[in-house]
Amino acid sequence: MVLFGTIVNGLAIVFGALIGTKLTRFSRSMQETVMKAIGLAVLVLGFTMAVEGEEFLLVIFSLALGAILGERWNLEGKLNGVGSWLERRFKKEGDEGGSSIAEGFIAATLLYVVGAMAIIGALDSGFRQDHSVLLTKSVLDGFTSVIFAATLGIGVMLSAVPVVVYQGSIALAAVWIVRFLPEEQLDMIISEITAVGGIMIIGIGLNLLGLPKIRIANLLPAILLVILFVLVQQQFF
Repeated sequence: MVLFGTIVNGLAIVFGALIGTKLTRFSRSMQETVMKAIGLAVLVLGFTMAVEGEEFLLVIFSLALGAILGERWNLEGKLNGVGSWLERRFKKEGDEGGSSIAEGFIAATLLYVVGAMAIIGALDSGFRQDHSVLLTKSVLDGFTSVIFAATLGIGVMLSAVPVVVYQGSIALAAVWIVRFLPEEQLDMIISEITAVGGIMIIGIGLNLLGLPKIRIANLLPAILLVILFVLVQQQFF
């Protein structure tokens, strides 16, 4: 089932938010310990994905050029800017009660949708019917929705809708693409996307562990570049 990982992700957010609204206290030390435990698991997942690539030079070139483009375009800064703009706009126009709901919805949606894991996981679900990335993301999102809902309220639960629509659309688009590519070419594209995605997920794991922050969103162009490089390689070499 192509949308299995996406549906589980949405349900994890909903159930996490429901639990969070019932909690009155969630200690800082508990949050940090659980997040670091998840960070270690994400690192392991990233390593297992990263070694699946067969053309590591393509992976390196894609990440290097992708990082240059991402930094030049400041993708992470722009995404953060969108979130700040939405929050300012809402606080200016909304009333106090609605503000709590919308603030939770906006903050949670941006956290769950904007990131490499959502894109990589959805592509993996569509290309390979492998939901391991999205299932791992579900654990992470479910836990953070508990924390968010405990502080921002029930609006966090509503973020499950854009998450399912966004990730589901990517997964279904990947299934559509699969039908038009030769099997050999598709296998190579999948393996190299998996390798690039795995390295990016390692970066997410390091961020969760509190190590020097890696701007993962600025590496997202590497996903498109590695597809392009594979197509060029198979066409001319």
